[in-house]
Amino acid sequence: MAELLVPTHEADLQSAFCNLIDQLSAEVIGQRDVIRGLVLALLCDGHVLVEGPPGTGKTRAVKMLARHLATRFGRVQFTPDLLPADLTGSDVYTADRELVFQQGPIFNHLILADEINRAPARVQSALLEAMEEKQVTVGTQTYALPQPFLVMATQNSVDQEGTYPLPEAQLDRFLMKLTVDYPSREADLNILKLQQAEEQQQLSAHTLVALEFIAAARNHISKVVVADSIAQYIVDIVQATRHPHKYSEELARWLKHGASARAILALHRTARASAWLKGRDHVIPEDVKELLEFCLAHRLSLSYEAIANAVSTRDLIEALSEHVVAH
Repeated sequence: MAELLVPTHEADLQSAFCNLIDQLSAEVIGQRDVIRGLVLALLCDGHVLVEGPPGTGKTRAVKMLARHLATRFGRVQFTPDLLPADLTGSDVYTADRELVFQQGPIFNHLILADEINRAPARVQSALLEAMEEKQVTVGTQTYALPQPFLVMATQNSVDQEGTYPLPEAQLDRFLMKLTVDYPSREADLNILKLQQAEEQQQLSAHTLVALEFIAAARNHISKVVVADSIAQYIVDIVQATRHPHKYSEELARWLKHGASARAILALHRTARASAWLKGRDHVIPEDVKELLEFCLAHRLSLSYEAIANAVSTRDLIEALSEHVVAH
């Protein structure tokens, strides 16, 4: 049984989304940071990319989130032979000799694009229009997508055979990239217990979050204050990715190219949502720092020297955090 939540006071809203994170963390063992990132993306109305080895709960995390939302959910398994029409829908010739548009799975509020990097360029192009414009074009007609509209995509970090690397322009459309790692030994044991409970149908009832509930939370988040010093800090961080030689020779050697203006907007939006979830009406530097990897990892490219020296994107972002300080 599911209980439908409706908007109430701001404190109740904050508590409800924190409880949602707790519930999802109990259903997707050992991935609390990923769960929190998914909920932040939901509150910020931004698309999210989830990357990690097979079998680490990427698809389950998105499906469990959809299970707790009173929204329309669609899943698309991306494959090399997928066609744009399989995603967007197509015109169908009816018995009345009329062409009628039949909607594809993209016409849902929440889309799980599973193994997104296995689809060819034409499908990625159709998805890019949906992500950026919140619409799809079929033939000469353009169709608006339902609101809210979020794409939560997964891709494997290990198995690269038969994959198509996502273009930088599409990666930049994702608000955040969440990296899923293998669970700990304790988490693995809890996964076994959870599976047994699911087999015996012993799971407790869950709450459903209504669209109005999400809209009310977003309205409160939009009022969270970002001081000029915090805004300057966000801009300085992104500027450092574009002009690393001003901060460190090490950064200059590691970076191939920097982040776009979307990185600034992403940090600004997610920092406000994170502060709101913590019960604050203003952003502090720590809110920004904890989201640097989520918002920058997929927007930065490592140089050949960095790759040759086994420097990771995480190492690069940690160096950025050390060299750029809040005023």
